[in-house]
Amino acid sequence: MPLKIIRQDITKMNVDAIVNTTNEEMVGYSGLDLAVHAAAGPMLEVECAKLTPLGLGCAKITNGYNLNAKYIIHTSGPVWHGGLVGESVILKSCYTESLKLAIANGCESVAFPLISAGAYGYPKDKVLKFAIQVITEFLFEHEMTVYLCVFDRTSYEFSRVLFDEITEFIDDDYVEECKSLSEADYGILEEKLLADELEREDKCDAVPFVCASVSAPISSVANKTLEEYMKSMDKSFAYKLFDYIDAKGMTDVECYKKANVDKKTFSKIKCNPQTYKPSKQTAVAFAIALELNLDETQDLLASAGLTLSRSFTFDKIIRYFIQKGNYNIFEINEALFEFDQILLGC
Repeated sequence: MPLKIIRQDITKMNVDAIVNTTNEEMVGYSGLDLAVHAAAGPMLEVECAKLTPLGLGCAKITNGYNLNAKYIIHTSGPVWHGGLVGESVILKSCYTESLKLAIANGCESVAFPLISAGAYGYPKDKVLKFAIQVITEFLFEHEMTVYLCVFDRTSYEFSRVLFDEITEFIDDDYVEECKSLSEADYGILEEKLLADELEREDKCDAVPFVCASVSAPISSVANKTLEEYMKSMDKSFAYKLFDYIDAKGMTDVECYKKANVDKKTFSKIKCNPQTYKPSKQTAVAFAIALELNLDETQDLLASAGLTLSRSFTFDKIIRYFIQKGNYNIFEINEALFEFDQILLGC
């Protein structure tokens, strides 16, 4: 996945480069900077001493030493003063200069912290949204995998209003589905929905394609040979996807970039259109990139033997955003992250 939000200690990331937030002297003074210096070993301080001073919004690169990462990119972020002294300009420079330095040094993967969100006091929700925006713009022009490392749930602030709206939507959706049942039937229904969905996913894993969106009548199947029946199957996921891309007037690159899918994955789809079977999060990511409505999304998913059910949190969150007409894949991923669900893309 080109951009992925994860809960992970950045010093343990196995990537080409990690980004370290530091000060002008680059001395491992506190917080993440101190942790990076401790994990990398004493030679890092020696190399940093040769590179000082480090200006605000600038970036410099060192070896990774004892880290899993080959390189450490050091940047100096802004102190938050209410957004009145150009903090956003400096913060954007931190991300873009670090990304440029990673590209210049042949890095294919880089991990970022939420720059300035710690001791420097930049509001964590603002940093996350800002980082996503800047990194996304960069990734539209470059092929790279970028991780945003959030050490724990308290390290960023998800919109409480959005969280409450999604929670209410999930609860209301369940009530609407079950309103015709007696209270004693709720548990039985929930168990049945779960069992049906698991059975459906097992079947989809067992065969390359399951499925037309609407099953053929038994009488029509009985009068056909197997060869005739197989010829009448619906289009595969790949061909369905290409049809939607053409219908929306998008290029392949625009589509897979908006879907947060890497070039390698899209190449697999192009090269194996008959046999490629996407994961659910990848299929949904393309539906979001194409801004498909709920019926179109179900149509695309059905071509891969998948569906958006009403019995899983992931599915309900996707339904919420589609019905709201919000196709911002990174805002959707923020919500999925908050509800501990797998993120869109691959």
